[in-house]
Amino acid sequence: HFLCVCCQFMLCSKLWRKSPKSNQYLGLRTMEPLRAPQDPQPPTSGAPMEGLNPSPAASTPDQEMPPTTGLLPEETVVREGKAAILFPSANEVFYNPVQEFNRDLTCAVVTEFAREQMARRGVKVVVPGEKERVVVNLADEKKEETEMQTGEEGGEEPVVTASVGECCKNGLRVLEGLAASGLRSVRFALEVPGLRSVTANDFSAKAAALIARNAQHNGVTHLLQASQRDASMLMYEMRGKKDRYDVIDLDPYGSPAPFLDAAVQAVGEGGLLCVTCTDMAVMAGNSGETCYSKYGSVSIKAKYCHEMALRIILHSLDQRAGVYQRYIHPLLCVSVDFYIRVFVRVHTGQAMVKNSASKQALVYNCVGCGSFHLQRLGKRTTQGNHIKYSAATGPPVGAECEHCGHRHQLGGPIWGEALHDVSFVQKVLSAVSGNPSRFGTARRIEGMLSMVTEELEDVPLYYTVDNLSSTVHCSTPPLLQFRSALLHAGHRVSLSHACKNALKTDAPPRVLWDVMRCWEKSNPVKRDRLSESSPAHHILNTEPILQACFDVREDANPQSRRRHLTRFQENPEPFWGPKARANAGGGGISSDLEDRRKQGQNKRKNQITDATQLKSFPCKRFRKVWEHIFPPHTL
Repeated sequence: HFLCVCCQFMLCSKLWRKSPKSNQYLGLRTMEPLRAPQDPQPPTSGAPMEGLNPSPAASTPDQEMPPTTGLLPEETVVREGKAAILFPSANEVFYNPVQEFNRDLTCAVVTEFAREQMARRGVKVVVPGEKERVVVNLADEKKEETEMQTGEEGGEEPVVTASVGECCKNGLRVLEGLAASGLRSVRFALEVPGLRSVTANDFSAKAAALIARNAQHNGVTHLLQASQRDASMLMYEMRGKKDRYDVIDLDPYGSPAPFLDAAVQAVGEGGLLCVTCTDMAVMAGNSGETCYSKYGSVSIKAKYCHEMALRIILHSLDQRAGVYQRYIHPLLCVSVDFYIRVFVRVHTGQAMVKNSASKQALVYNCVGCGSFHLQRLGKRTTQGNHIKYSAATGPPVGAECEHCGHRHQLGGPIWGEALHDVSFVQKVLSAVSGNPSRFGTARRIEGMLSMVTEELEDVPLYYTVDNLSSTVHCSTPPLLQFRSALLHAGHRVSLSHACKNALKTDAPPRVLWDVMRCWEKSNPVKRDRLSESSPAHHILNTEPILQACFDVREDANPQSRRRHLTRFQENPEPFWGPKARANAGGGGISSDLEDRRKQGQNKRKNQITDATQLKSFPCKRFRKVWEHIFPPHTL
């Protein structure tokens, strides 16, 4: 009788382990190490979720809807785009709602990349709500008709189509190396057409289990597979030419530096690499030595620090790719809120890698007036069909700044070429503006990309009008008048998406200070109060060579500014910046962190004078001693 009972117990336990209900939340702990999935096959039964474009073979009326997972205790549902994500109320998995713009922009870029790649494979992607394509060119609107005619006169359209939510046989393979809840991967599966598989990887067991539940909850298990692996090891294992991914997305908490070496090897030929950096304190100049240890570049504190951060990460990517005879081609690089985001294509070519040295540059920044000069690391000379490479000559500055007499800081090396592929950005802008209901942040994407298309491609870094005025201690000239003065002088000028008051121009610093000297003559400052060693004293005591004209020109106001597009939005919510790292026992913003923030608010304005209210909670040392003398279980 005892043996029969034991056999029945073992049989029930075995059946319970095979039951899908027992694998709702922690089922991934019992499975294998979740190796990178092979090409998944679409399910033979079960219709896609509502709102997708099902294939003709999967739209029979007698099929049932895919099963959805129920909510566990203390669990909430977060909706973004077409995805509905299950989240523990305890924030055991990292999630930041402010980065919806990041995820929307990524879906738009990956969709356009898939459109180009699938067209070469004879497949046409179909995006819900998208009408006839219209190319948006803010620089010259007359090119629209010509490009439309060129598209109509092209070859025949592909017969094979790929819709969102479908598993495309010749589609793209996507890897999200640090997926957390899997929100981004679920949105890829639901909103990006032309995909063959999406691998959502995370080292955390709880995160991997939640990814599997979210894939089942959204009905995308035929496209999305969860993986619990170290991201670097997973990418290193997929370095083979036949195993590489078409798209790799890295959005870590902090620096992506530990994953870049594996990423540039695991992405396919011409593949798309998407990288986010949130360690802006390091990349913006607060810790130059730390920046060098992570990215191989020294950051400096300057007004152009946000664009310099973009160029630092591009330099690091290109340097690591060059080790394996590969090079990068930036498609779109933006500085948004508290992070930067870059989209680059990775190619292979030994001859093109030789150009890498001439694409990098050192930055000489004056600590007094803020003037900067770039020094290329290499020199490339073209003589017919022959290209000669040699060492660059320099430095471009003297021991002291010629404008204010102060010393220079040396930063870099940084990426010295263009940050964007304007033709690709215009295609993304066209798709977003033609289908504004697709993304919740479509207006901001349109404004951001519009500014990107207006930026000068061959002019690295920028100045700010308020900093120029602060240097000479005079009132700030209106932006349009300052831009007009540079245009009257025969120079090019544009704004920058990275800073509201930025000016990108090919005018040398001497011209900028001549414009400020002319402005100071009509808006004089009290020179007797200026110190003889100050930059303002040196600059204003020099007569201008250029006589600036401040008459406002029509072309001084860019179209994105005329159309009042959403370019720089206000803070969306309190504590909208980077969230706390997700720990094993919690994540997001913990209650203790919120309490400490509240204790520090207005501590100088509302000072406590009563000694009894100075500290109403015990310090850590007192708490440890108290718990040692009186253990909690004895009280």
